[in-house]
Amino acid sequence: MSRKHTIGIVGARGHTGAELIRLIAGHPELELAFVSSRELDGQRVADHSDAYAGELRYASLDPAAVAAAGADVVVLALPNGKAAPYVEAIDAARPETLVVDLSADYRFDPGWYYGLPEITRGRYAGQKRISNPGCYATAMQLAIWPLLEYLAGPPQCFGVSGYSGAGTTPSDKNNVELLRDNLMPYALADHMHEREVSAQLQVPVEFMPHVAPHFRGITLTANLWLNEPLKADWIRARYEQRYAGEPLVDVVEQAPWVSRIAGRHAVEIGGFTVAPGGKRVVVVATVDNLLKGAATQSMQNINIALGLPELAGIPVEENQTNG
Repeated sequence: MSRKHTIGIVGARGHTGAELIRLIAGHPELELAFVSSRELDGQRVADHSDAYAGELRYASLDPAAVAAAGADVVVLALPNGKAAPYVEAIDAARPETLVVDLSADYRFDPGWYYGLPEITRGRYAGQKRISNPGCYATAMQLAIWPLLEYLAGPPQCFGVSGYSGAGTTPSDKNNVELLRDNLMPYALADHMHEREVSAQLQVPVEFMPHVAPHFRGITLTANLWLNEPLKADWIRARYEQRYAGEPLVDVVEQAPWVSRIAGRHAVEIGGFTVAPGGKRVVVVATVDNLLKGAATQSMQNINIALGLPELAGIPVEENQTNG
């Protein structure tokens, strides 16, 4: 029996790190080599994750120690602006290591593969540096992409996220008391994910994010102006055709509910509504920001890069089929 691929996580204390540990624990071909966290240094991983049963303990590893650990794969689950020292250390000591960065630090770097498999899978050519898309950016691109060639102007996207998207560092955006009975708008122009999607789809995109009192899950409503009149049935069929055979994208008739996407690995897209005249359509997408918006997508990218089945270790039995 061939050995399992070893994988380490840097920034494992956060919500996404916890989901990654769960996915890795259930993966038939991956073995957790290290989990780096300053706050949890020395504590047993199993005491913080009911999915992990081994004796591995969290460790506080600097960039040189991460590179020296020799893992086949390193996932960087760090806040924006923190990845570079780890990438530089791995580049110098073990450039053959597969690095997946979950932050925005390399999403605009042409030397890195941008891994949104349903759209960019065909561009993967063995790159060892993979930038994982943002959670909002995943929902936006999947909602817009099937109609990209029909757009008459910038898509306008209204997004609402659960507060887990703000991470674990205390702020107004994850303060449960401030969020109670509230909807908090922020970064209403030039948001990082607005720039990310505009760059990837090569069209200007307008994005207005908000945080809501629920813990996880994103609702993304996209308003799309079209260059010719289209009917709702044709549009839905277009989405079904584009995402046929994609187990992690469910095209549905009604506008999806965020409460139904929490804990699931797929994106739901639906609610196709055409305004009078046929040149304006509204599309709704929901995604779990910690799963397909982060950990699940990184697992897809790791599997592709290692030559494994793309959905290895990703439970999909609960997902609906398209339609």
